[in-house]
Order: sequence, then structure tokens, then C-alpha cells
Amino acid sequence: MTRSIFISHLLACAAAALAAGSATAAEPAHLLAGYSAQAGTPANAQRGRDLFTTRHGREWSCSSCHGATPTAEGRHATTAKTIAPLAPAFNAQRFTDAAKSEKWFRRNCNDVLGRECSAGEKADVLAWLLTLKP
Repeated sequence: MTRSIFISHLLACAAAALAAGSATAAEPAHLLAGYSAQAGTPANAQRGRDLFTTRHGREWSCSSCHGATPTAEGRHATTAKTIAPLAPAFNAQRFTDAAKSEKWFRRNCNDVLGRECSAGEKADVLAWLLTLKP
């Protein structure tokens, strides 16, 4: 199997798993592949960073609670509850459960954007988070 066919197959499998409501993704890269496949375009880490750190006409940005570089604990802007690091390299449990990831994307995107994030926006943010290394 050629590399391009393998990658196409991987993206199709990840998209099918997400579409079927699969509860678990093997690793964040699989979740990223699924979001990119749903969006029909490759993820862009710079767009993800910009989305994460910018206010979009609302009170908060993602970084309001998670920090501008979410590699350490954050703190909820209203409740002051501690939030574990968001970047997968700093918290191995992040983005390993597709259902949990979807739940938090839905809640947080609504708070930040006033709507759910698109698959492309999720892919972009996750692509950026995956660039953050210790």
C-alpha cells in the first residue's frame, strides 16, 4: 500500500469512527485526522492558535481559562476551578476520548464563539495543540 493510499484510508477510518459516534479515539492524531477529513481540508496550526487566543466578539477566548500557551494548569475565568493542561504532550489523557472531546468542544466553542466549532476549527486548534512540546 502506498503512503498516500494509507493516509487516505486512515482519514476515512477516522472520519467513519467519528461519524458513527465512536466513544474512543486511539490517540489525538486520529481525532485530528477525523476532523480534517470531515472538514475536507488539512488542519492549520496557525489558524488554530489564532482561534484559541482571540476573543470573537464575546467575553472570553479559549486562552481566558486555558492560558495563552495551554501547557500548564489553567483556571476557569468564572469559577476559578483548576483545569488540567490542554496540550496533549503535557496531559496524556487529552483528546484520547472522542465523546469527551466533542462534549468539551461543544461547550467551550459555544462560550467563546456563540456556536459550535466546525470540524475545520477543531482540527486547526488540535493541530496547534499537538505542536506544543515539553
